[in-house]
Amino acid sequence: MSAVPESSTSAMQHAFAAHLRDPAHAPAPEGIEPRRITVYTELFFNNIESLVSANFPVIRTLYADDAWRDLVRAFYRDHRCHTPLFTDIAREFIRYLETRADGDDPPFLVELAHYEWSELALSLDETDLATIARDAHGDVVDGIPLASPLARVLAYRFPVHRISKDFRPTEAPEQPTLILLTRDRADALHFLEIDALTALLLERLQQNTTLSGRACLDALLTELGRDEPALRDSGLGILRHLRERDALLGTRIV
Repeated sequence: MSAVPESSTSAMQHAFAAHLRDPAHAPAPEGIEPRRITVYTELFFNNIESLVSANFPVIRTLYADDAWRDLVRAFYRDHRCHTPLFTDIAREFIRYLETRADGDDPPFLVELAHYEWSELALSLDETDLATIARDAHGDVVDGIPLASPLARVLAYRFPVHRISKDFRPTEAPEQPTLILLTRDRADALHFLEIDALTALLLERLQQNTTLSGRACLDALLTELGRDEPALRDSGLGILRHLRERDALLGTRIV
């Protein structure tokens, strides 16, 4: 079956799009004044560059101006986005970094990008905590704790929350970095480095609908083979701290 010939209009559109993505290597369509098409190439790229810079401020500080523009240009040129929404461009940038084969990229780059994107994603979550039924004054130790849908446990090989121009680790430490990201009742975002017990306990509470906080903690410690009074006391303190952080909204109404 022979291919359908491309119309002159379609051919011009494809040439125009290719030039917008890569003006250094894809020629502009014939018959368009260079000054005019330059306006479009700069406008489109600058919009994307500004958006990516705003969403990944820490990553931006790690690159000199030319190197940063080269990275964004490669994303703009090579990646095919699955969405036209500006709010999803940051996630598309992470997808690009995940598949990008460049030995010069720092080993923590994808994790740092995910860490920075997580703040944006949670800020855009449309969940309204005020509409969730619960006993806001309930006892999260002896009642059934209600985990916030706006609480996330993030796990990384690298200490992404410490990375900066002056701290760029080349090897991951032995222990992973665990971070609790929450959006509180005032819609403020908070990051907190946590230990493994806190992460495991919160994940268990997020799946729990029937057991008290104390029972969830005891079951977890038994599974870990760490049924020790001191550790149990620490766990009870964690329950109350999660409440203070709005990772627990109170207790379920039964």
